[in-house]
Amino acid sequence: MMKTSLLTLALAALFSAPLPALAAGKNQPLTIPDFTKGDAIPAGAKHDWNLGPTGLRGWIFCDKLVTTDARQISITKVEKGSPADGVFLVGDVILGVGGKPFSYDPRTELGKALTVAESEAGGGNLAVTRWRAGKTEEVVVKLPVLGSYSATAPYDCPKSKLILEHGCMALAARTAHPSYSDQDPITRSLNALALLAGGNPDYLPLVKKETQWAADYSAASMQTWRYGYVMLLLSEYVLATGDQSVMPGLRRLALEAANGQSAVGSWGHGFARPDGRLGGYGMMNSPGVPLTISLVLAREAGVRDPEVARAIELSARLLRFYIGKGAIPYGDHHPWIENHEDNGKCGMSAVLFNLLGEANGAEFFSRMSVASHGPERDTGHTGNFFNILWAMPGVAQSGPNATGAWMQEFGAWYFDLARRWDGTFLHQGPPEPDHDSYNGWDCTGVYLLAYAMPLKKTYLTGKRPGVTPQLDAAGAQTLILDGRGWDNKDRYSAYDKLSEGQLFERLGSWSPVVRERAAMSLGRRQEVSIAPLVKMLESPSLNSRYGACQALIALRGRGAPAIEALRRSLTEKDLWLRIKAAEALAAIGAPAMKSVPQLLELLAQVDPQNDPRGMQQRYLSFALFDSGGMLSRSLEGVDREALYQAVRAGLKNQDGRARGSIGSVYRNLSAEEIKPLLPAIYQAIIEPAPSGEMFADSIRVEGLRLLAQHHIEEGISA
Repeated sequence: MMKTSLLTLALAALFSAPLPALAAGKNQPLTIPDFTKGDAIPAGAKHDWNLGPTGLRGWIFCDKLVTTDARQISITKVEKGSPADGVFLVGDVILGVGGKPFSYDPRTELGKALTVAESEAGGGNLAVTRWRAGKTEEVVVKLPVLGSYSATAPYDCPKSKLILEHGCMALAARTAHPSYSDQDPITRSLNALALLAGGNPDYLPLVKKETQWAADYSAASMQTWRYGYVMLLLSEYVLATGDQSVMPGLRRLALEAANGQSAVGSWGHGFARPDGRLGGYGMMNSPGVPLTISLVLAREAGVRDPEVARAIELSARLLRFYIGKGAIPYGDHHPWIENHEDNGKCGMSAVLFNLLGEANGAEFFSRMSVASHGPERDTGHTGNFFNILWAMPGVAQSGPNATGAWMQEFGAWYFDLARRWDGTFLHQGPPEPDHDSYNGWDCTGVYLLAYAMPLKKTYLTGKRPGVTPQLDAAGAQTLILDGRGWDNKDRYSAYDKLSEGQLFERLGSWSPVVRERAAMSLGRRQEVSIAPLVKMLESPSLNSRYGACQALIALRGRGAPAIEALRRSLTEKDLWLRIKAAEALAAIGAPAMKSVPQLLELLAQVDPQNDPRGMQQRYLSFALFDSGGMLSRSLEGVDREALYQAVRAGLKNQDGRARGSIGSVYRNLSAEEIKPLLPAIYQAIIEPAPSGEMFADSIRVEGLRLLAQHHIEEGISA
């Protein structure tokens, strides 16, 4: 073996939780201010809210990402000349709307009252209960009448059309202002794209001016976050107008992005290093999916280059794995199944797969988008900017009934609350005080793109015919129901109120999130019938079989009666079923040890055609060798040759964390037993995993320790 040197990297992941609005001390409940009794907004509190087209901003108490505990809104700003000017003063308190006190969430209740007030029936009259200096009275804020949202809004919806027209007019005036360039390239690109999608030819000179800026854009860091949106604007502009003047800039950006992709088809906070690996956290799907969309559109606009085609296919291959399994996660992780959406990546993927003409992916991710509303849609890592941006493009793939149902459930009140009195929109952010990276961002383009969907002027807003089956009203409402029953403060009670039979029914849902919530509820119960789960493992429905596995994972050792059915599932054709069955066997633990030879055999298998990224290896490495895995503490009785074959395969896996889990094998073999694995161990040291960079060095360090411990020359020199 050749000698080499190795620089051991020290990686630290910092995950900081948002601070509560007002902490009363460790393990003590938060104190909710009562402004009518002289309480003040807590010192240091930053997050107030735009209160719709009233011209008001107000502070609302929040706890654990919800505002449902609050019953008051303290006014923090009154804009001069706005509808509320002369009716409200800073320091006033809103106690209710429509003659009734707030009863469940002031933010939602005010948003819905705004929607009603702007309708013909509401007559523009927003009736508000105002408290001022000890006196409570009913006052009215007079708003323009825009009409009601239609049942298919924004499609066939006069109100949506008016909001789009007014917003574009305000946005055009803002874009023409000399100070306009002082904003993030993401929102600047989206604003110009909204003017293009709005379809008014009078705004094309402004859009052209913005594309000239975009064609010259470059960045030395964090390129992945901005390039996708800048290229999106350029591509859509060329496709809409035929203007080729920006093509050199678009081609440059597209090739930089394609060549900055990692060896596995991902992007990080920045572009990949020359060795094809990413730095820092590694894979970041939030910038990666928009980059892929923009490359597809750049190709459509005329950027024909094999590097662009290669980058598109590598990224799409990576993302296809998540179809049917969960939301696109933060990075190279397990499918996200806590919510139906994760920072807008399902909406992004619905758009992407529609552009690629792949109905299966477009349908699944659009359904996930429809089911994400309320508290699910309201949050997001470092803020909810991308969750809101990609909501309507994702939902709209499933048709007007889907958009109408989603708007009725969430979008109408949320959008109306975010809209300012001049027709523009500012980023509202999630209900948390100090954990929002997008505070103050101009979101006018974000919301106007949603309202521009019916015009179909750009590819993002539906210019290309969709490949997703269109939902009827009943089907759309079913997806809305699938998204209910969860918020960050109360994640369990809705499912824990269901009967065992109802939970078993939900285990067969199309939604991996519903299946997970039902499984977790079963896991929390003292008594659960295992026989129905065994029967579900033989169901013709893959979703039911997935759900049964998920429930058995949650039940852990109590699932032992299902071992034989799970072992049969290990032989099935479906990759995800095999993986979930293996996870269930690992969760059952000691009673399932007889399945170890079968699991080792599966781990050793390599199938580039059907499993190009070695996902079966990855998950079986976790099930067998990771902390708490079936073989993590002892290898007693394990056939050594089968073990060696599995370890050799696992040490070649693309994922650094999967490789890292195999470190337990190093610690559980004697010096003599480890010898057959030394070439593979050494190779894993000198060739880092191409993905999972945050974890990639753990197995390298473990290998170095082992080689040095046994005085092997290559290890000592390394």
